[in-house]
Amino acid sequence: MSDALHWLVGQLARLGLDYGFIFDAYASGKLLDGALTTLWLCLCGIVGSLLVGVLLAAAVTSARRWLAWPARAFIEVTRNTPTLVQLYCAFLVLNMLINQSLGSANPMTPFAWVVLVISLHKGAFHAEALRAGIEAVPAVTLEAASSLAFSRRQQMLQVQLPLAVRFALPALVNNLIDLVKMTAVASAIAVNDITYASIMIWTQGDNVVELMIIILAYFGLLSFAVNCAGRALEARLRMPGYGH
Repeated sequence: MSDALHWLVGQLARLGLDYGFIFDAYASGKLLDGALTTLWLCLCGIVGSLLVGVLLAAAVTSARRWLAWPARAFIEVTRNTPTLVQLYCAFLVLNMLINQSLGSANPMTPFAWVVLVISLHKGAFHAEALRAGIEAVPAVTLEAASSLAFSRRQQMLQVQLPLAVRFALPALVNNLIDLVKMTAVASAIAVNDITYASIMIWTQGDNVVELMIIILAYFGLLSFAVNCAGRALEARLRMPGYGH
């Protein structure tokens, strides 16, 4: 493995790309830690945003106005403001207020704030995709569920939501790919993701181009993995009579 890596670095050097810094313990350790942190941000953000999306979709399609209107207001405000601004407001304002109240007992770390903000932001987009899916469920299907004495809650959980997920899956996968790229905002509050790790490395050497290529390749790989998983899930959950 080491010989292959040395050979690859040598070949890239012929192209004018100096990747010799990856043999430095500090740089390689920083990059590995950053890559793992970014991966965890993606996984936690995916799970969190899907949970938020399901809850918001259920609320915004509810017949109860006191539930639907606040959910609609939250979705509009969240999806129409930049993620970075939301992160700054959460970390610099809310986190400061929590620190003033709890001091060192504040359970929210910068990593947790990034996951929370990304989950809420993309959850708003998921909610709209799921809402469209819920509204696409044929009325006769709901009538059949009502004839079987399904309550409104049972219809939502056992009929509408499973079908809505299938209808909305392409949009949800697209949102998740965007979420992967969105995790780069973590570097704005010094979370040691791959972007922040690269910044720390290139401040000590002239290797900005090489590190930018690594960042682009890594995010491209993660996005491609999400896309492949999404397409496999689409094929598995495709319903006869819908689509091709």
